[in-house]
This record gives sequence, C-alpha cells and structure tokens, in this order.
Amino acid sequence: MKKKPVSIRNIADELKISVTTVSFVLNGKAKEKHISKELTKKVLDYAKLINYRPNQIAQSLRTGKSKILVFMMEDISNNFFSKLARIFEDIAYDKGYKVIFCSNENDDEKSNELITLFNFRQVDGFIIVPSPGIKDTIENLIKDNIPVILLDRFFEGLDCNSVVIDNEQASFDATLHLIQNEFKNIGFITTASDQTQMLGRLSGYDKAVSQNNLKSITLQIPYSEVNKGKSKEYIKSFLDQNPDLDAVFFATNYLAQSGLEVFKEKNLKLIHEIGIIAFDDNDMFKIYDPAITSVYQPLNEISTALMEVMLPLLKKKDVAEITHQIVLKTELIVRESSLPK
Repeated sequence: MKKKPVSIRNIADELKISVTTVSFVLNGKAKEKHISKELTKKVLDYAKLINYRPNQIAQSLRTGKSKILVFMMEDISNNFFSKLARIFEDIAYDKGYKVIFCSNENDDEKSNELITLFNFRQVDGFIIVPSPGIKDTIENLIKDNIPVILLDRFFEGLDCNSVVIDNEQASFDATLHLIQNEFKNIGFITTASDQTQMLGRLSGYDKAVSQNNLKSITLQIPYSEVNKGKSKEYIKSFLDQNPDLDAVFFATNYLAQSGLEVFKEKNLKLIHEIGIIAFDDNDMFKIYDPAITSVYQPLNEISTALMEVMLPLLKKKDVAEITHQIVLKTELIVRESSLPK
C-alpha cells in the first residue's frame, strides 16, 4: 500500500499546536508572526525528521503562484542559449523559483503550442525568445495579465518588456574592426529574417561598409535551409561566387561553425588567409588555429536583467502598467582571425 504523505495537519497534531502556526513557520513567516525561536526550531526539526514535503499543487492553488517560470528559447543546444540558461537557472533558484526550459526552433506552431500548455499549467511567468509570427500570442498573454519578457528580439509596435543587445552597434563595431585592419572585401553571412536581432546585425554591417565606401557583399540563407543542414552548401557557393573576399563576418555562431568547416574542406590555408569574425562567442573559438574573433553577449548581465524585470512583474496586479525595454552592450573579443594578414 502506498504510504500517505505527511501533511501540515499531522505536524500540528503531533506538536499540539495550530495548523496556522505550522504553516507560518514552514513558509518562513515565523519572525513576522512573532513565533518564538524555540517553537520555530521545534517545528522545523520535526518536519525534517519526518521528511515533510509541501504539496506544491495545493500550495499553488492557495497562493495563486506556482513559483515556476518558463524560459523558451530558439534552440537550447545552441552554445549561447545553453550558457544563458545555466546562469539564469542559478539566479532564479536563489530567488525561490524553478525554471522550465524549452526550445521553439523558431517555429510559430511549436511556440503557440508550448505557450498554451504552460499557461494552462499556470506557471508564474514567461521569458520568450519569440518566433516570427507570435506577436498576437504575446499580446494576449499581456492582456491576460501574465508576466512576459521577450529576449534577444522583440516585435515592433508591441509594448512588452524586453531584454536585448544593441545588435546594430555590435555589428557596426565588428565590421569597422575588420576595415581598420585593412580588409576591403568583407562578406556578411546571415539568415534571411525579418526578426529585429538579425535586421540589426545586417544594418550595422551595411552602415559600416557604406560609410567607408566599400561594397556590401551579403549572403542571406533561409532559416528553413539552415534547419535542414544546408548552410555549408550556401556558404561554399557564396565563396565560389566571390573569390575576392578577404574577410567574412558570420551573423551567428552556428553559421560561423559551418563556415569554418567549409574553409577547412575548401582549402586548408584559407582559414589563415581570410579575416574572420563570428557573432556570439564559443569556447571552441579560443582553441582554433587561428583563434576566432567574436562578438560576446554579456550573459551574466542579460540573466540579471531578466530577473530584475521579472520579479516586480510577478507582484504587479497589472503587468502592462510599466514596461522596460533594456538594451545592453556587447564586447568584441579580438583574437588572431581578424588581425591584419
């Protein structure tokens, strides 16, 4: 027979005190309710002795809070997102929250399905790296007074909390670094996307080459083709069509990874002869020969900002009362790949 779980009532009966007193102690309100240290210790020691575990479902029904947040990203296996998730998990845990992580693969149907599921399960809030077509879904969450923060990208015209980086400035600075190191034919490899983060990176590159009277040379790979593993084919063709390229700036770290593989397969000397920058750092970039210059997003700052925005939201009666659009700066980590050849 399955053992019946221990309840607050069992503790109260055993210690001959009220259920209310036990509840206050177990919920950290002993001092606030002027419960003596001796009685507090007695309750906690007995709860530990019998291995008491609170009924989370009953607790969430009583308080209206699950103490659970959902962190939906594009792809949790991506180095940037996985590192960010690990840092945020620790910050949330310290604040008393557990985090459910999931990937939407930049797919609207999957995004909507996951949001509906977790909203039904009454999680306390969402941090979402949104796929391109879920603006209405996000708007409906806000109308339903659900705390939401958009990460990495946002929707123009939607008044929603967001934490992003200055993609345009980061891309401009990286491209300018190549130009200052005497690279003249700089290719920019990105995904074909109308999302704000990718548009910003393309805009920064275009602005830098235009201001320095250089030609814009871009490859925009459809995201669906990237998902099918066809990035390398597009990059090979791009290099063949532009033999005069002396530098390449990759708009994501996964495109950089594909590009580095192409360089190696096409010509072993090419990686040493061409300037290279990747957007988003990767631990592997440090040990390449040459080590790869990258645009580093401030993971700790991003995670801290997310929690600083989320905590007040969780307490507000109207989540639309005040919104914060936080824009953080990046750092260009200069390594061998972008130095003059």
